[in-house]
Amino acid sequence: MKYLFSLLVLTLLLNCSTNRGPAEYATIQYEAGACFGFCPIFKMTINKDRTAVFEAERFNFSRDTQSQESEGTFKGKIGQQKYDELTALLNALQLKNLKEDYGNKNVTDLPTSYLTISYQDGSFKKIQDYGKHGTPELVKLYQFFEELKTNQTWTKID
Repeated sequence: MKYLFSLLVLTLLLNCSTNRGPAEYATIQYEAGACFGFCPIFKMTINKDRTAVFEAERFNFSRDTQSQESEGTFKGKIGQQKYDELTALLNALQLKNLKEDYGNKNVTDLPTSYLTISYQDGSFKKIQDYGKHGTPELVKLYQFFEELKTNQTWTKID
């Protein structure tokens, strides 16, 4: 009986510790929408193997409204350190507890961010944030994506 009880306790402890590990993200997608000014418009999709696609639509590299030569679709691989930072930011958010919609719709000149997280088990979480001020942790995440545009190596494919 003593051994059976010890085995049961050990099994429960192992199950609890494995459930607390970082979430397994299949894809992480962030999209920054337009405003009436020079807000960068782009979409970035990062896969679990750290490969990424960055679709730069407008105002990502210049505020020149006539210049579109540096905009386009880029591919790259997010460095391990930055990917670990990203997953740490996501884990700190406790995504499943966040609302799906943030922002004040009475203001008409703010950009909207869209965050879509697809998990390994097929579930997903979508967050729309008009004004990009949903929570302080979300603001840090949005800034992280803005910085990824310039601190990673991107190869233009389109």
